Amino acid sequence: MMKNIYTVSQVNQYIKNMFTQDFMLSRIYVRGEVSNCKYHPKGHIYFSLKDESGSISCILFAGNRKGLPFRMQDGQQVAVFGSISVYERDGTYQLYAREIVLDGAGILAQRFQELKEELEEMGMFAPEYKQPIPAFAKKIGIVTAPSGAAVRDIIHIAKRRNPYIELILSPALVQGAEAAPSIVKALERIQKEDVDVIIVGRGGGSMEDLWAFNEEEVARAIFDCPIPVISAVGHETDTTIADYVADLRAPTPSAAAELAVYDCRAVKDEMETRRQSLKREINRQTAIRKMRLSQEYEVFRRLHPGTRIAEKRKRLADLEMRIREGMDIKIQRQRQRLAVQIETFSGLSPVSRLNQGYAFVQDETRHAVRTTGQVRQGDRLTLYVTDGTIHTIVERIKKNDDGDQRNL
Repeated sequence: MMKNIYTVSQVNQYIKNMFTQDFMLSRIYVRGEVSNCKYHPKGHIYFSLKDESGSISCILFAGNRKGLPFRMQDGQQVAVFGSISVYERDGTYQLYAREIVLDGAGILAQRFQELKEELEEMGMFAPEYKQPIPAFAKKIGIVTAPSGAAVRDIIHIAKRRNPYIELILSPALVQGAEAAPSIVKALERIQKEDVDVIIVGRGGGSMEDLWAFNEEEVARAIFDCPIPVISAVGHETDTTIADYVADLRAPTPSAAAELAVYDCRAVKDEMETRRQSLKREINRQTAIRKMRLSQEYEVFRRLHPGTRIAEKRKRLADLEMRIREGMDIKIQRQRQRLAVQIETFSGLSPVSRLNQGYAFVQDETRHAVRTTGQVRQGDRLTLYVTDGTIHTIVERIKKNDDGDQRNL
């Protein structure tokens, strides 16, 4: 027969009492990384703390949030003070937080966020303050450690892209307590070298290693620099205050060299491409201008006074020829007509009649005598014949038998 059988609730309550009676668990500090952080609408914060081998569920009730000086988010390193107890309903234990503080890198992250917000509010990240990076820099200043990998990468990339580029190193400490003042002094020195652009940065590292580039004095020195500044701190995933303040952020020092130094080969290729394009355009425009010039020359040739005079002369000659031809035709026609009329008049001419044996008779008053009634016996008459005149006196007048008057 089974004895001492307990309910689930009894077991959970018993375990909770064990946790409650353990003094260490009632006042404990736990350090870890925040994950799965969620803000409840009622003000509670649910999250987990984890390290490389485990995790524990945590809760911060709304009543204890008054002393929380920052907004919790995943990835923060924190130290949580509270008690560990059992949630009887689910039979799970969790850390009930009463106080949370940033720990180690978490404190640095908080300082980073606070300075970022402060400088952003002052307008130091505003795009209107960003200076353009010159496209064809001749002299480049470098602010970094003289013996680090960053300066070697920058020199290698810069000389590969443009062997004629002039690089000036202004050495600085990039890690440690003296790094920030050293970077500021190096920036001040390099500004006297009349460089076109400045690269400020270092190789990768932890947040503590890169912290000098998160200091306010470095940010202000970059912001106040009259020469364009490229920030190249750490790796692509690293972000510092210097990246926000600089005129341009490069993911790595090598990338900064590529951004600052123009590629001679690419420029030469581009120049050759543009030269060929310009040559084609010149040839095209020349052909167009020649065609237009030819057209305009033809127009001017037609409008030239000499050309117009020649055209008028030719037209005049054509008109003269046409007039002459017309006149010849008209004269020929008139001649033919005159010949016809002459022939007609010849048949009606008195001379023709005279040649046929007729005579023309005039009296003494030079009137033509047509009938016998115009003369009397003894009148003197003049007879015109073909080869001369005959003067005669009328001796006798005889009329025709029919009684009609006839011409003499």
